[in-house]
Amino acid sequence: MNVTELVVFIIYFVFMVGIGIYFFAKSKGDNEKDYFLGGRQMGPWVSALSAGASDMSAWVLMGLPASVYALGMGQIWIAVGLAIGYALSWIFEAPRLRKFSIAAKDSITIPQYLTNRFLSKSKFLQIICAVIFLVAYTIYAASSIKACGTLFSTVIGIDATVAMYIAAFIIIAYTFLGGFNAVCWTDFFQGLLMLAALLIAPIFALALVKNGGAVAGAAPVVEGYWDAFTSWSDIVSGLGWGLGYFGMPHIIIRFMSIRSNKDLRKSSVIGISWTFIILIFSVASGLIGRMFLGEIEDSSVVFITMVRTIFPALVSGILL
Repeated sequence: MNVTELVVFIIYFVFMVGIGIYFFAKSKGDNEKDYFLGGRQMGPWVSALSAGASDMSAWVLMGLPASVYALGMGQIWIAVGLAIGYALSWIFEAPRLRKFSIAAKDSITIPQYLTNRFLSKSKFLQIICAVIFLVAYTIYAASSIKACGTLFSTVIGIDATVAMYIAAFIIIAYTFLGGFNAVCWTDFFQGLLMLAALLIAPIFALALVKNGGAVAGAAPVVEGYWDAFTSWSDIVSGLGWGLGYFGMPHIIIRFMSIRSNKDLRKSSVIGISWTFIILIFSVASGLIGRMFLGEIEDSSVVFITMVRTIFPALVSGILL
């Protein structure tokens, strides 16, 4: 266990919970729209980066680099599909969803919007949506908590199960206390850290490789590793990842929360640009990680290992 990294993580956790406490104290008995949608007062930077960070999170730091590290250039089509889908959702879905959710009795959730939009007098649609969300997001949240456990156990050295309980408690705490505002602001800061980490780490690693500072020689690769056009099925399935953005509630709810149409246009530019940069450097991390680290036992920690190898504990604790 590295004490410096542990201290950095603790400070970060306290900061996250502090955001929840701040918005709890600031709320003063606000109504449902303020708690669940931030009163539709989200600015362009917070809405854009929170939407991106809530989607990418640990996956872009662990999942995508691991996939590229293990399987090669053919995995870039996942990033291409995500970039296209994300851009299209901001361009075509965001302005309409914001406009129609206000027109549909100022709906503050996706199930409520669908019910009001289609003038349903029954609660059946809301119930169906709730059941689908419960099942899907139980699995989704579990994978995110598992990623937190892997990160903490790798970096801090504590048991992965204990780490998952700690992560779940912190997330529930700031979400319960601060509502939508706390979630968006914590995701905003996380988005900034993700951007910094993915910009800095692969560039430093590549510089070390160029100067002969790699930890090991390039690991053996599978056949066609450097070929992006492996098969049409890989390309089509990779591009298909982008279709999910049009129906992911935790992302599109951000569209409904934006303050104005002017801010929405700014948000779309910021959000699309952030995502393109994040995906490019996430893919680069996987490819450069193979050259820099050589063969590692667990490909899911390629980015974590690269950061901890290059930077001192204080910097790696901040970036991770």
